[in-house]
This record gives sequence, structure tokens and C-alpha cells, in this order.
Amino acid sequence: MISTRPMPDAAALPASGALAAGVHRLPLRVYYEDTDAAGIVYHAAYLQFAERARTEMLRCLGLDHGTLRARFGLAFAVRRCLIDYLAPARLDDTLVVATRLLRQGGASLDLEQRVLKAEQLVARLEVRLALLSPTQGVARLPRELSAALAALAAPSARRRVAHQA
Repeated sequence: MISTRPMPDAAALPASGALAAGVHRLPLRVYYEDTDAAGIVYHAAYLQFAERARTEMLRCLGLDHGTLRARFGLAFAVRRCLIDYLAPARLDDTLVVATRLLRQGGASLDLEQRVLKAEQLVARLEVRLALLSPTQGVARLPRELSAALAALAAPSARRRVAHQA
């Protein structure tokens, strides 16, 4: 579980987020385009917030989507996503999306993503990503990517990753 201890102020985080203690945190602002007629974040916007956070997490690890395609011919696709909406976020709110690795498989990743408004948990996502080859078939995680992801692994997950190598 991602800690609910006081986290750095969203304004203190760089625009691409920061990686610390196995968790990547990305600050976001809620814009008009993210809301419904009542000024509350539309449910589908959370998918976009989570996608941005995963993209910036990979960038912080030195393996952004462009690099994955160019160097390995690979891309991630969402295979499964479960979202619990727990509290509303509103126009102009500052949010932080915290992402951590739950499990690293041979060709997939399970992530937990939490959307926080100050200390309040707004939404929680469980996401399974599959790694795809250029022909859209399932591909194994390259060693370089697997090693980079070790920075996100919880202590128990690090042991599992080490045994898989």
C-alpha cells in the first residue's frame, strides 16, 4: 500500500514527478476539460491522469515510450484496470498521482495508482499492463527494463524479481 504519510506539497514536485522510496508521484492540476457540468472531475479523466503518471514514471526510469519503441520495438497496453472512486476532485484542484509496482511478471506489470488531493485519497486504480511486440503479440520484458523497474519494487517484490532473473 502506498503510504498516506504527509507527502511533499504538489507544488514542490517537478512537472515530470519524482521517484522516491519505490513510489513515483506526479503533480496534476484539474482543468475545465477534465470536469463535468458540475465542475467535478469526470470519471474517465482519471484514466488520463493515470496514463500521464505511468508515462512520466517510465521517463523518470530512463525508458520512456519512445525509447521502448526505438530500442526494443515494444509498447505497453492496458490489459485490465479497476478504479474505485472515493471522493470528488474539482476544477482547479491540485492532485498527485502516486504509482507503485505491485508485481512484475515476464511480460506484464501490475501497478497501484492512487490519486490524492492533499492527504485525501480521491481514487485508487489497479492496472495490469501487457508488453506488446511490433506484431501486437505479447513480449517479454527486456533485462534493461526489468532492472530499471527494480527501483519501483517493494521489498517483497524485489525479492521475487531477483529470483526471476
